[in-house]
Amino acid sequence: MAALVAILTVVVALLTLLVAGLLRSHAEILRRLHALDPDGSAGAVPPTIAMSATRTGRAAPDLAGAGLRDDVVHVAVTGRSTRTLIAFLSSSCLTCQTFWDAFRDVGALDLPDDVRLVVATKDAAEESESALRRLAEPHLPVVMSTAAWIDYEVPGSPYFVLVHGESGRVEGEGTGADWPQVRNLIVQAAVDGNGRDAREARIDRELLAHGIGPGDPALYPQGNEQ
Repeated sequence: MAALVAILTVVVALLTLLVAGLLRSHAEILRRLHALDPDGSAGAVPPTIAMSATRTGRAAPDLAGAGLRDDVVHVAVTGRSTRTLIAFLSSSCLTCQTFWDAFRDVGALDLPDDVRLVVATKDAAEESESALRRLAEPHLPVVMSTAAWIDYEVPGSPYFVLVHGESGRVEGEGTGADWPQVRNLIVQAAVDGNGRDAREARIDRELLAHGIGPGDPALYPQGNEQ
């Protein structure tokens, strides 16, 4: 019996040392990650191409918040003939630095003529306003608005949302490791959108060719005429 107790004591002691070692290792990993990214935003969104098709078409609210020069900013993204690319960035996100650098020369971004760029960060309580002033060129529209992040359900930074002004809807959204990847997302969103418009126009033509117009009972087999 005494031998069994001694063995159990040794086993418990070894397990205690093992758990303590694992906890120390885990704490060290967290400490190093926090040193690299204090607000945890750098790894919030994987730096890979990921245009979302499931959430496109949802309503796109305008942007309202504070500017970088003690002003109030309101950016209308709906009711416009142009599209707006909203770049959700942070002053401390490591991957975001690539985009801040790229946005120093908007002319070199090779954006489509109908796309304008706007940056949305979180409120001053969650950002370094002085750092943002250093990062953002004077010509770059910047809105500090945590509400915008909530409205657009932004998972982390960097993240990009392309808004179609006339329809007031999200045309595409996603993220990328650098600007060329994100620009490809914009081009692809335009291609997909044109494809949808072309399909809808073709369907309308075929229906009209068969004498079926808007409100025709044949479009509502359940009798749910609208």
